[in-house]
This record gives sequence, C-alpha cells and structure tokens, in this order.
Amino acid sequence: MKKLFILLIISINCISWTSSVSTEPSANEKRDQILKNIIPPKISKNVFTITKFGAVGDSKTDCKPAFDKAIKVIRAKKGGKILVPPGTYLINGPIHMTSNLCIELQKGAKLIFGTNPEDYLPAVLTSWEGTFVYNYSPFIYAYQLENVAIIGEGEIDGNSRDSFSKWSEKQGESQLLTRKMNKDNTALNQRMFGKGHFLRPQLIQFFECKNILIEGITIRNSPFWCVHLLKSENITARKVKFEAFNKNNDGFDPEYSKNILIEDIDFNNGDDNVAIKAGRDYEGRRTGISSENIIIRNCRFKGLHGVVIGSEMSAGVQNVFVENCKASGYCKRGIYLKSNPDRGGFIRDIYVNNLEFGEVEDCFFITSFYHGEGKGFETDIRNVFVDNVKCRKATNAGVVIQGYPSKKVKDIYFSNVTIDSASTGLSLRNTENIVFNDVIIGKEVKEPSHVK
Repeated sequence: MKKLFILLIISINCISWTSSVSTEPSANEKRDQILKNIIPPKISKNVFTITKFGAVGDSKTDCKPAFDKAIKVIRAKKGGKILVPPGTYLINGPIHMTSNLCIELQKGAKLIFGTNPEDYLPAVLTSWEGTFVYNYSPFIYAYQLENVAIIGEGEIDGNSRDSFSKWSEKQGESQLLTRKMNKDNTALNQRMFGKGHFLRPQLIQFFECKNILIEGITIRNSPFWCVHLLKSENITARKVKFEAFNKNNDGFDPEYSKNILIEDIDFNNGDDNVAIKAGRDYEGRRTGISSENIIIRNCRFKGLHGVVIGSEMSAGVQNVFVENCKASGYCKRGIYLKSNPDRGGFIRDIYVNNLEFGEVEDCFFITSFYHGEGKGFETDIRNVFVDNVKCRKATNAGVVIQGYPSKKVKDIYFSNVTIDSASTGLSLRNTENIVFNDVIIGKEVKEPSHVK
C-alpha cells in the first residue's frame, strides 16, 4: 500500500506539471490573440467637403471656423467624414474632434497650424511628461471619444520650429512644478498651466478614446510629442510618415494604453520613434493602468532611438512585440528600456524579433538607474526575449544591462544575435539569469589556434 500511495502522488504531480506547461501560450500565440482585439473603426459614408464650410486652401485664410462648423454638423448627425481637398489650410487654434469622425486629407492637402499661443486656450485636461495637468490644447484633440480616424495622403504641419518648439528653453520652472504636484497629489483642478507657463502642447492627442485609426498621413514640425495615445485602446496606426525634428518630437507615445498596432511606419524623428509610457512616479503608481498589448512591426526606424520603454512607466508596461523592423538611417539606440528608483512599476514580457540596425551607439540597452537618480521605488524588469537581431556597428556597446542592487534585472534571453563591431561587447551589472544562445559580438571566433 505504501508503494502505491507514493506512485499515485508522483503521477498526480506529473499530470499537474504537464498541464501547466501545455496551457502556457507561446509568444506568437499571445501576439495573435492581441491582434484579434485590434479592429479599426468603420468610416462613415456621410462625406462633408471642408471647402463647403468656408475653408480656403490658400495658406492665408483661417480655416478653424470651417472645421468647427463641420464637426458640429457631424456631431448632430452622429457621424461623418470631413474631406480635405488639395491645398494648404491655415488653422489658427485646435481642432477638437467628436465621436464617429474621420478626417481625410487628400494627396496635396496640408493642415498648417498657427503660432499664436492664445489661440490654443482655454486650457484642456491633458498630460505632460506623465503628470495630468490643464494646459494649452493639443493641436488635434480627441477626449473621451469613440470611432475616430485621421487618414489620407496629406500632411499635418505643426509649424512650431520657430514658435512653440523654442519654449523648451523656458519650461524648467513649470516642469518642476508638475513633478511637485505629482508627488503632493495636488487636486487636478489646481494644476492650471497654459498662459504664463511654457509647457509645449502635443500635436495630436487621443485621451480616453476607443477605436482609433491613423493611416497614411505625413506629420511634420510638432511642438512636442507628435502622437500621444493617452488612456486609450484599440488603436491602429499604419503607413504614417514622420518628418519631425524639433526637440522631443517623439513619433508615437502610448501611455496607459492598450491593444495597439503600429505597422509599416516611416519614422524620421528628432527623438524616440516609439516611446511607451505609463505615468510618472507617484501619480503613475496611483493610476495603476499599465500600457500593454502593443505590436510594432514592419517599420523603418530613423531618429534618436528605435523603440523605448520609459522612463515614465510607473504603472507598468507588458506584452510588447517588436518585429520585422530595420533602421533606415541614423538611430542612436535600437531598443532602450529605461527606468530609475523613483518610478516603481514593472517592464516584462517584451518580445523583440527579426530586427536589423546599421550603425548605432548602443544596440540594446536596459537601465534601472536612468540619469543616476531616484530611490525607494525600484522597477521590476524581467522576461525580455531578443531573437534574430543584426547590427553592423555599435560605437559604444552591443548589449548593456544595468540593474539595481536591491532589484536586479533578470531573465533576459538573447538568441541568434550578431553585432559585427562594438567598442564594448557586453556590460552587465546587477543582473541575474541573462542567457545567451548563438550570440556573436565582434568578429566570430572559429577554430582555435594551435602551437606550431
């Protein structure tokens, strides 16, 4: 009887272990399940040509009143498309979208925004570097909407190089104030910025929106981040082109957002191509909405960094897939995960597959001590899988991983990685279980030399 009992326990344990292994989805299965939940909104068949509302594409006539009128009609009809024919349309102030609205910019159409800051008041609820504030309106602003789209072969020009962009030199005092309000949990209605402050607005922001499509357009000359996806979900961005070189001209900034597909994008940015965020410090941890289920594929990177997670990511980031992308020009860092001990939160379940870089400063960089500052809220970084990555040259380092003494970066897996040349091949500190399989940094070593 005793032997039988032991055998039964072993059998039950074996069945339990086998069951747990078999039910765990693979990376591809996880990605495919996410894709099933990303469905672009349907475009309304009610078409309204903007010139019939008084817009003139002569680059001089203020066309904001025409857009306001058209959007009012579409709101009343519960849906419609604004068609913008070829021409240059000056917009002195923000476009505030409505639900079930599509703006289609035909080839040769350009929206160019005015440079008078007072046109972007009154202040609206937004977020600035991971802290909720009232500030100048984003130039195109969608708040608590559903089924919104910006499509076509036309251009959106923020026209900010000589205006809003220069505010970066004056923003320091207000920037520090936002961080203090974050830490002190200041009431939202007391976080008033706008006039008298110098926090640059985003070019396009979707805030608490569902079912978003951005397709085909070219984005230029943004005042700050180009496309901010804030507390939003079910987002498709494809075939967008960026020519945005002002300070902090990130391409896409998902924050507290989920179920996002970013594909077939031509990046050319003065900052990060994609920067995934989830709130800053105390407020991020209080909000507690992770950014997750994000797929970035078939893109051409060009700019400061390819894909970045952080540094404002205090609510956590998970389930990010970067696939089949390559750098088409200058790229300082390929994949960059950054946090510090002020942030907390987590970065986990990151899948990087089939990427190609030319010359970079660092090919792959993880740091838990960004800017060498912070204490008390270390970030948990783990479960990062890197496969089939090629890089011609890393002028600084091939792979850098910097954990924190009390919270090591762990469970990072590299396979089939080739970096032809690197000043420093590997730099690992405060790490655990960093696994390499078929990794070559520098010239491949083949048969060992022998004594003659």
